[in-house]
Amino acid sequence: MADANRLFKVEIITPERILYTGDAFMIEFTTTEGDIGVYKNHIPLTAVLAPGVVTITEDSGVKKAAVHSGFVEILGDKVTLLAEIAEWPDEIDKNRAEEAKMRAERRLKLKEAGLDVKRAEIALKKALVRIDAAK
Repeated sequence: MADANRLFKVEIITPERILYTGDAFMIEFTTTEGDIGVYKNHIPLTAVLAPGVVTITEDSGVKKAAVHSGFVEILGDKVTLLAEIAEWPDEIDKNRAEEAKMRAERRLKLKEAGLDVKRAEIALKKALVRIDAAK
């Protein structure tokens, strides 16, 4: 059992739902500046989330979710992720994610006229995050 003094509140909120609310003693996620891990009493910080797998370490084990863009607010005793999209691994359609990956890779390889490269790269990253989270 984790020391209760090391626990802090975590929330993952999307426009459609509250994906997660609970106590954790560590959370890891990806920002536009890189990966970050947070324990209780982390310095206050606000950052932009990048597509990635969020790892929540609880007293009872580890939970993972795919998160696609948003913001994170870190306070001493609470971390809130406001995400555009957040999914548990069992909610991810693995075949659809594989197909999206192949489509994005094909678009980037062919580089057809009018291709929005940034959009194709984001689609590829989201597909890769979903595939990674669904493992």
